[in-house]
Amino acid sequence: MRPPQPRSRVLMTHRSGQMVSSNVISFVAPDPVEMHVADGSRVILTCDHASNRVPRALSRLGLDDGVLAQHIGWDIGAAAVTRHLATRLGASAVLAGYSRLVIDCNRDPDDPSSIPAVSDDVAIPGNRGLADDERHARQTAIFEPYHRAVARLIDAAMVRHIVPALISVHSFTPSLGGQVRPWHVGILWDGDGRIPTPLLAALRDDAALMVGDNEPYSAREPAGYTVRHHALEHGLPHVAIEIRQDEIADAAGATAWAERLAAALEPILAMDSLYRLWQK
Repeated sequence: MRPPQPRSRVLMTHRSGQMVSSNVISFVAPDPVEMHVADGSRVILTCDHASNRVPRALSRLGLDDGVLAQHIGWDIGAAAVTRHLATRLGASAVLAGYSRLVIDCNRDPDDPSSIPAVSDDVAIPGNRGLADDERHARQTAIFEPYHRAVARLIDAAMVRHIVPALISVHSFTPSLGGQVRPWHVGILWDGDGRIPTPLLAALRDDAALMVGDNEPYSAREPAGYTVRHHALEHGLPHVAIEIRQDEIADAAGATAWAERLAAALEPILAMDSLYRLWQK
């Protein structure tokens, strides 16, 4: 069975958010949100760490391009998977336009890791000793437009009396802190198993894949801000997907994984019974 939207749908691309200027950040391009709208879609994809861009005024946070290209700067390959998956599923999608090192769109703004001074033992000079107004400027310019865009898509679906499903796409580095992470993909969830349980089963049908259940991260510690704030707290069907970065570091790998995920997700997303509010 297919999801409710035709595969051939052409997604309209919109840019969300006003150009924001302050004494801290002046954006010239691009906008902080990349938003793809599929009219009538019941599925919303999010990609919190889609980009490693840094606003010009922040001078790359004192880092060279090689550091920003590493996993600390973004989720390598996640944006390409998200865009391809959106096309396959006929889904809407919201992708963050700036590096997680500027401000992490998947962390509460008052969490110290929201604007890290150190990431995976790499010092981030441009994040040291930030004043409250500097932190607030980043939140206003980047974090808030991203989450308003997600909320708008959810609200638009609810106005149509549709409870949308939210799928959050991430990637993870093959090793961290000297520990090898063998999983090819991880499915993150907490309580609501409507998408995660059948998705885990479908992916595990491929004996060549090592599929993590709340690995290498757990959504129970707690779930990231996007899933928690937009889906879990409101009972929307949802799942977070983590793909190992060496699997999707090039276009061929990203396309292959998007196709694999689409094949696993399509029967799940085709079930009308999915689109209901979940009660704990």
